[in-house]
Amino acid sequence: MLINLFLGIYGLAMCFILFYSFAQANLLWHFFKFKDNKIPLASMADKGLPFVTIQLPVFNEKYVVKRLIHAIAQMQYPAEKLEIQLLDDSTDETANLIKEFLKAYPEVDFKYIHRENRVGFKAGALKEGLEKAKGELIAIFDADFIPDPDFLLKTVGHFTEENVGMVQSRWGHLNEDYSLFTRLQAFALDAHFMVEQMGRNSQKAFINFNGTGGIWRKSCILDAGNWQADTLTEDLDLSYRAQQKGWEFVYRPDVVSPAELPPVMSAIKSQQFRWTKGGAECAMKHLGHVLTGKFPMKVKIHAVAHLLNSTIFIAILLVSLSSIPVWWGFYQGLIPLEYFKFAAFFLFGFVIIAAVYFFANLNLKNFTIKSFFRFLWELPVFLAVSMGLSVHNAQAVWEGLTGKRSPFVRTPKYNLTDKEQNWISNTYNQLKIPPTAYLEAILALVFNAMVVFSLITGTYEMIAFHGMLAVGFTLVSITSFKSYLIKA
Repeated sequence: MLINLFLGIYGLAMCFILFYSFAQANLLWHFFKFKDNKIPLASMADKGLPFVTIQLPVFNEKYVVKRLIHAIAQMQYPAEKLEIQLLDDSTDETANLIKEFLKAYPEVDFKYIHRENRVGFKAGALKEGLEKAKGELIAIFDADFIPDPDFLLKTVGHFTEENVGMVQSRWGHLNEDYSLFTRLQAFALDAHFMVEQMGRNSQKAFINFNGTGGIWRKSCILDAGNWQADTLTEDLDLSYRAQQKGWEFVYRPDVVSPAELPPVMSAIKSQQFRWTKGGAECAMKHLGHVLTGKFPMKVKIHAVAHLLNSTIFIAILLVSLSSIPVWWGFYQGLIPLEYFKFAAFFLFGFVIIAAVYFFANLNLKNFTIKSFFRFLWELPVFLAVSMGLSVHNAQAVWEGLTGKRSPFVRTPKYNLTDKEQNWISNTYNQLKIPPTAYLEAILALVFNAMVVFSLITGTYEMIAFHGMLAVGFTLVSITSFKSYLIKA
């Protein structure tokens, strides 16, 4: 009975992954239909360009804030119709650095707003800035971004349509080739910004503002209830509230906003925790309203897949842990080998997921031979590391689903683009080792042992899966302890 219980858990978790993959397949289909379409951009000649406020939320960003200010100062837009808010919550020398850097741009309308109380964190800073903003359009960029100087000229035209509430650009990557982990993050984000965002937007399903690299209609933000800090993903939260109110979003994959990727596992985990927990919190907040609302069925299905996509980590962790007693059941003859023939059906889901990453990444590289061979090693390594992060991310999702509150923890910025540069001296490095890091180390040992047992006993049915888990947990564990323990 115990073996059957684990087999049931294994099967249910695999069914959830399969459902997720079918939703991805639909997005991939619409990506193919949408990717070559040119998005019409209305001329603003008749109405004139609108007044725009650019908001730059900053908190202890001494390594990147000068780069940010310089990039924003190059924005191509009439000076009399542009203001730039530096929303600074810093508690270190960043505040003085900003004041000094701004002296170099007297011709630019920078408005420095400093809060000593970080109430509401980023959402609170954006909300306070909105109260003072003169613009009818609000563009937002995080501190690690270097926006296209023509960003505003390429996006404001969409707002001639009165029902357009937000325009989102695609993220680029400033340090994609800095390390293995920056490359894997780019690999994942490119799939989101190419297949998922394009696939949803092309069929008018809900998409999300990605927290930065986008521009809002101010009246849309206010109509949707303004920025709220009751989730860790205030961007996803506002996106769903606005679209439920009938506002339409536009996604522009051809407008690229380059940003820095976290190069250190501790920083990656910080970002992943916020994204996955915030997604789960938004699922609890919005899923019921969407499912009972008057939306087309395809919109509801994609909203379920979208809001619950972080739950995939719980499914991966359940599959991983239950695979050990399932393997034992096969080895002892308690589970018929014919079950593996049925289990092969679940591999179809992984084929779909592989196709999503294949077309997203190679499309950006124009399907070159080099990008093809790069994909061949990136995909299995990416899947392995994603499995290795399942403990950390599953904890975040569980906290989000159960309503456990936690503060907004920013992702440290490093301003590293050269491989010769070192991250160790960054004063924002996180040095407290989370309990999940020890569990990851234990699971690394367990799944390495499972690979050895499979080789010794000649039971190879799960050796590929356990091998990927062994690699994933080992990589995540080692790099986690390295990033938490090494100090300058």
